Amino acid sequence: MRRQNLWIAMFAAIATLGTTAANADFIDDSNVQLKFKNFYLDRQIKENPAANWGSWSQGITLDAKSGYQDIGAGIQVGADLLVQHAFKLNARDKNPDWILPHDGKESKDNFGKVGATLKAKVSQTELKVGELLPVSPVLVFDPSRQLLTTYSGAWLESKDVKDTKLTLAYIDGINNRYDNQFRELTKFAPPANYDTGAEADGMYIAGIDHQFTPEIGASYWYADVQDIYTQQYVGANYKTKLGEKAKLDSHVRYFDNSDSGDKLYGEVDNQALSVAAKINHGAHTVGVGYQQMFGDSAFPTLGGWVPQPYLANWGVATFTAPEEKSWHVSYGYDFSEVGLKGLNATAIYFKGYDQQGTGVYQSQNFNTDEVNAIVNYTVPEGKLKGLGVQGMYIDVNFANPAKPDLQEYRVATTYTYKF
Repeated sequence: MRRQNLWIAMFAAIATLGTTAANADFIDDSNVQLKFKNFYLDRQIKENPAANWGSWSQGITLDAKSGYQDIGAGIQVGADLLVQHAFKLNARDKNPDWILPHDGKESKDNFGKVGATLKAKVSQTELKVGELLPVSPVLVFDPSRQLLTTYSGAWLESKDVKDTKLTLAYIDGINNRYDNQFRELTKFAPPANYDTGAEADGMYIAGIDHQFTPEIGASYWYADVQDIYTQQYVGANYKTKLGEKAKLDSHVRYFDNSDSGDKLYGEVDNQALSVAAKINHGAHTVGVGYQQMFGDSAFPTLGGWVPQPYLANWGVATFTAPEEKSWHVSYGYDFSEVGLKGLNATAIYFKGYDQQGTGVYQSQNFNTDEVNAIVNYTVPEGKLKGLGVQGMYIDVNFANPAKPDLQEYRVATTYTYKF
């Protein structure tokens, strides 16, 4: 699927919204939301204040999802539309912040992106073509900044087999969180002496998720970013109650990453094993996790700062360097237990060690410490019901001369109006 086909799909989706307005299910089952997000981020580099970056912006998103229209033979069709726009309120223009587009001198005052998706469904099998927001072990969309990172392609998902989900997909573009158009797929942090503009023809994905019992589930996924890297994922999760008030949620996950085809970014040799668990008891949630990298390469991800939350330890410091080991411990508290409904807080401490250095530090190993403190509040009732505020503090110490220590502050205020 080439890019022009996706533009055709987008206009066809808009046309479908207009021409099927008389269909009751198409309209009655639709979901239209207007989302507002005020986002502030300030990253301070401890050893070099001139390198500090960040911005304050206001985002507005129209998220319209139609219902389905039956066109016969058991086939139902629909269309979704996602319009995103952000306005700069303030920014350190001399340094890119990877939130707002930057031309090397200053960030843009505003930017937006438009995406549409055609969808068709037969029984419990659904095909989406156009803009995609996947959540999978091998590819996820990113909501962590102002505007979403999204993808273009085709995504087929079937739940016709009991307790099983089958997925097939083809991705041919990415619209980064700081961009306003779909671009070809590349690899993040290319090695020296390789063409940083090398592009994949596309990404093929296949996955199967099966729930063996209400407590035990497992997954296998495969992805090939053509001529860059392949990725295999195997995961298992276990959830159960521990008495009347306590719950356990645990998982084991393994990634096997290798180079693909023409090796546009060189050899890729990485395996990642992670184990994590959370125990919730009333207002308290305690979590622990361990992660280890194997092989000669860092964990590969797509260009555009694409996250990998399926790793047990993922933060500003990604803990994905060759041979790096890491662990974390977390604690969360829900203040509704003491009468403050809608308020919760979480603290996470990450520790990485045996991180293999690069360049002149290749013969050395380094440790990394990261602290995350997160506070969330959602207005539970009244005229401002649903208004949310999140504050986040991040402190990272790399103990590596090639990586400066940093502190980061984020504040996000969100509100969704449902039509």
